[in-house]
Amino acid sequence: MELLSKINSPDDIKGLGKDELQKLCAEIREHIITCCSQNPGHIGASLGTVELSVALHYLYNTPDDKIVWDVGHQAYAHKILTGRRDQFVNNRKYKGLSGFPKMSESKYDAFGVGHSSTSISAALGMVVASEINNNKNKVVAIIGDGALTGGLAFEGLNNAGAKQSDILVILNDNQISIDPNVGALHNHLLKITTSQIYNETKNRIWNIIGSKKLRTLFQRFTFSTKVAFFRSGSLFESLGFRYFGVVDGNDLPKLIKTLGHIKDIPGPKLLHIITKKGKGYIPAENDQIVWHAPGTFDKNTGKRISSTDEKRSRYQDVFGETLLSLARENDKIVGVTPAMPTGCSMNILMKEMPNRAFDVGIAEQHAVTFSAGLATQGLLPYCNIYSSFMQRAYDNVIHDVATQKLKVIFCLDRAGIVGEDGATHHGVFDLAYLRCIPNLTIFSPLNEVELKDILYSVQFPEYGATAIRYPRGYGEGLEWKGNYKKIEPGKAQLLQDGSDVAVLSLGPVGNNVHVASEKAKEIGINIMHYNMRFIKPIDTDAIKCAAAGCKTIITVEDGSVSGGLYSAVSEYIATNSLNVKVIGLGVPDRFIEQGTVEELIGECGYDINGIYNTIINVARK
Repeated sequence: MELLSKINSPDDIKGLGKDELQKLCAEIREHIITCCSQNPGHIGASLGTVELSVALHYLYNTPDDKIVWDVGHQAYAHKILTGRRDQFVNNRKYKGLSGFPKMSESKYDAFGVGHSSTSISAALGMVVASEINNNKNKVVAIIGDGALTGGLAFEGLNNAGAKQSDILVILNDNQISIDPNVGALHNHLLKITTSQIYNETKNRIWNIIGSKKLRTLFQRFTFSTKVAFFRSGSLFESLGFRYFGVVDGNDLPKLIKTLGHIKDIPGPKLLHIITKKGKGYIPAENDQIVWHAPGTFDKNTGKRISSTDEKRSRYQDVFGETLLSLARENDKIVGVTPAMPTGCSMNILMKEMPNRAFDVGIAEQHAVTFSAGLATQGLLPYCNIYSSFMQRAYDNVIHDVATQKLKVIFCLDRAGIVGEDGATHHGVFDLAYLRCIPNLTIFSPLNEVELKDILYSVQFPEYGATAIRYPRGYGEGLEWKGNYKKIEPGKAQLLQDGSDVAVLSLGPVGNNVHVASEKAKEIGINIMHYNMRFIKPIDTDAIKCAAAGCKTIITVEDGSVSGGLYSAVSEYIATNSLNVKVIGLGVPDRFIEQGTVEELIGECGYDINGIYNTIINVARK
C-alpha cells in the first residue's frame, strides 16, 4: 500500500497525478479484498465503485461538499479514503466500524443509510438548506439502479426536478442489486445505454453553445425533439433533470473529466454511469449474486470458507422448501418478495413455478398492496419481507390488508438481532408495531419444525392475515421434513413445569431459555417454561397459569421489550389485577449496533448466561 498508506483524508489525493490515482484505485481494491476475505462484508458493490469514490473526493471539497450514498453497500472505498483505512479491518465488528455510512462515525458521512432509496430526498434537503444558509456547498447523491426502483427515489426525483435546485444524482448502474434487477425501469435503463449517439451529440452541442440563454433554448429543443429524432425517451429529462451518460464508471480518467465538466452546471443533473459489481476480483465478477456478501473466503483462490453450521438447515430454506411443497398441493398459493428471492429463498418456488412467484423489485409498499390485490381474488399470497424492511410498508399493512380483512401471510425473515449489519437492519421492532393492528395474527416459531407447521397451518380458515417472524441463520438441527402438524391459533406450549420462576418466551430464543433452565435445575431451581408461539392472540390461560404458580414471570424475546411480549404480558396482568411481578428480557430502548448475534444478545442480556443469571437472581429473592 505504497500510496494508500499515505492517504489519511481526501486532501491527500488532490495532488496526485493520473497514474498515481490509478495505482491508488488498485491499492484500495486490494485492501477491500484482503479485509473482506477475513472479515465478511458487502464486497461486490464496493469493488465496483472504487473509481467513483476516488473521483468524487478528488474533485469535490468534502466534507463541506456532501456525498450521500444510497444503501451504503458501495461505500467502502469512501470509508477508506476518509481516515478509516486502518480501522477498516474491523468493519462490521463489535465496537468497530459500521458497515454503512454513519454521521456519528465520520464528518465525511453526510447521511446515515442502510435501507434503500433515501439518498435523493436527503440530498435535496441538504441542497435546499444550503440555499437558505446562503452557502455554495455541492451535494451529490449516489444511487444504484436497484435502489432507484424504490418509490421514495422517485418522490425525491420529482421534487428535485420541480425545484430546479443544484443537485447531482449519480446513477450507479450495475444491473444488479442483490439479485438481478427487474421491472420496467430496469428495461428503460438498458434502452438508455444503447442510445449513446444521442447523448454524445447533445453534449458536443452543449459545449459549443456558451450563453445561458442559448443553452436554455437548446434544452427545450432537445426535450421536444429527441424522441422523434434520437429515440432516447429519457425518463429523467422528463422529470426536469439534465441527463449525462452513459459513462464507464470504472474508467477513472473519463469519470474525472465528466464530473469536472458537469460539476458547476447549475440545476438538477443526473449522471448515468455503468460499473461492474465485483470489479477487479475475478470470482466476484463471475458470480455477482453470491459475491454481494460472500462471507469469509480465501483471497488467493476465491474459495468461500464454509461454516460448520451449514450442516443445519437455515430458516430461510425451511421457508422456501415448505412453500414449494405447499404450493404443489394448493394452487391458490403464490409468493411475493421485494428484490430478495435468493436472500429469503423464494427462488426455490420461482424456479419450479415462475408464474406463481413474483419479485417486485425494491418496493415493500407495493409488495404488500400487490399481495392484498392477489388476496381479493381468492389467492393466498405468502409475502416475504425482511423484518426491518417491513417498517417501510406499515401503512399498507394497516390500510390495504388489515382494515379489509384480507388474508395475506407475511413471512418476516431476519427478525430479531441480525448481527453485523447493525442498527438499520435488526428486525427488533416488528412485534411492537404489528401487535397493535387489529385483524392480524402474529407468530414466532421455536424452531424449524414449528416454522414448517405454521406455514402449513395458516392455510386454514381460522387464520386470517398472519405475520410469521423468524431469524436469520440456522435452526436447531432438527429433522423438520415430514408430516405437518396443525397449530391452533393463540395456543402456547408448556415445555417445562416448575414453581420457582415462570419464563414465557417467544421464538427461537426459547432454546436459550431451555439451556438456562437445565443449568438452573442442577442447583435445585425449577422453572415453568412456556413457548408462547403467538403474541397475538396471546394465550391468556398460559399467563394466568404462570401467575398462579410463581411469584415472578420473566419474559424473553428477540425484539424490543417496549411494545413486545413483555408489554403484552404486563398489560394483561395489570388489566386483570394479577399479583405477580414481571421482568422483561429483550432489546432495550436504544438502537443496537453491529457485532455477532452472540455478542449483541449478550450485551442486551438475553443470551444463555443472561437468562440464567436472571433466573437465579429472581429465585433467590
